[in-house]
Amino acid sequence: MALPRRTVLALAPLGLAPLGLAPLGLAPLGLASPALAQGAPPAAAAPAADPRLADRSIGKAEAPVRVIEFFSLTCSHCAAFHKETFPKVKTDLVATGQVRLVWRDFPLDRLALVAAAVARSLPVERYEGFIGALLNNQDRWAFTRGDPKEELAKMAALAGMNRAQYDQVFADEALQRAILEGRARAEQEFQVTATPAFVFGSRSQSGNMAFEVFARHVQEAR
Repeated sequence: MALPRRTVLALAPLGLAPLGLAPLGLAPLGLASPALAQGAPPAAAAPAADPRLADRSIGKAEAPVRVIEFFSLTCSHCAAFHKETFPKVKTDLVATGQVRLVWRDFPLDRLALVAAAVARSLPVERYEGFIGALLNNQDRWAFTRGDPKEELAKMAALAGMNRAQYDQVFADEALQRAILEGRARAEQEFQVTATPAFVFGSRSQSGNMAFEVFARHVQEAR
């Protein structure tokens, strides 16, 4: 599958230089210096059956409507959706069996990419709580005046990941490459270009939305 040019640019640094050598922050993916790439071997690919790459979701598998949410953990609009709309989506649509909500990573910067890798490396039952903590507390780690790598490590520790495990995930280029390949598929299959983005059945919608709008899209997808 041919990848969009912007995703190829994002993948290249991951295969050519350790993430620890590139700035970790809110700069867009793919802007790492080409000088880091010279002479470095390509990174290994993540195993196809890596359980960390399986869907993370809530709701009954047999729910009549599947909604996919593409999100970036450093996206303020994604945080607003999670704070303002998601709680009612969970209680009124997911818990009642009407919707199965599937989360898909669409990292917009290197920090979001590493955070997504950390979330996927936690036990499945801790995933929802962890991404919720990250989205609800972006000021503590994503927009901190300190070192975002260290602040993210503190958040991971609260979820039960020790420092050795965190450092291993931070250096896991294969997992991060796989996450970016998932982003590329979203760009091609669903024309996702920004976050948050939602797919209601087979229809894509972009942007944060109120619960009433979300519920209307669910009804139209039945």
